Amino acid sequence: MPQYLLPKGALTNFAGRVAGAKGGAMTTRLIRWFVAKYDVNMDEAANPDIASYHSFNEFFTRALKPGARPLAKADFICPVDGRISQFGDIEDDQIFQAKGHKFTTTALVGGDKSLADKFRHGHFANLYLSPRDYHRIHMPCDGKLTRMIYVPGDLFSVNPTTARGIPGLFARNERVVCVFDTANGPFVMTLVGATIVGSMATVWHGVVNPPRQPSICEWTYADQNIVLKKGEELGRFLLGSTVVMLFPENTLAFNPDWQPAGPVRLGESMANLKA
Repeated sequence: MPQYLLPKGALTNFAGRVAGAKGGAMTTRLIRWFVAKYDVNMDEAANPDIASYHSFNEFFTRALKPGARPLAKADFICPVDGRISQFGDIEDDQIFQAKGHKFTTTALVGGDKSLADKFRHGHFANLYLSPRDYHRIHMPCDGKLTRMIYVPGDLFSVNPTTARGIPGLFARNERVVCVFDTANGPFVMTLVGATIVGSMATVWHGVVNPPRQPSICEWTYADQNIVLKKGEELGRFLLGSTVVMLFPENTLAFNPDWQPAGPVRLGESMANLKA
């Protein structure tokens, strides 16, 4: 009930202003508090000096040290640090969110049924990034960008408790849908917004929001050769959220060690092509 009653838009806008502010010593105190509260491992950061970050956003989207996340010898690698919300097969067009809750591929991608149909009976993975995690998103496989779709929506929290309580959560929150062509068919990476997620950004576009648009916006890249290799950065969140990936039918077999609620790290084996 609090999720429905909170002024989520106002909180998100306020958090965005605070996170982007260059507040000197005040910013440094905020970052130190955050690191202590969430037990952030700064030893992995390319720049571990908390006092050198000019804004909270700069700290939050910090890079990792080279070699901190080696890439597994797998056809598909995990694109983020975080936890597995759910993963598995898409049942017709239904994606499992949590016990008692599902959402459709069509709703997730903003109503484009022709795009959603490419993933009928396919595979999905929902990965949650908590505040303590590294917040850059990387490619699970090689891909050529074809489209990006901004879908306006709610700003519910996306933590596991909320995922169990809000029907269709990932298909009703604000999101950015990135569509790629790969050697094994189309692939979708959806960045899902949430309460106090100040913005989402991609490496080819920059910040997608704000401003928050009132209707669906789409960009196409047929005339550009935007190719990202496995492990390369795709985008980033300013504060924690979730990514939802879609793959076509009979494409892959997930890592047998993966389990819902289990921790994952960027670069580890996510899946291999089906034999």
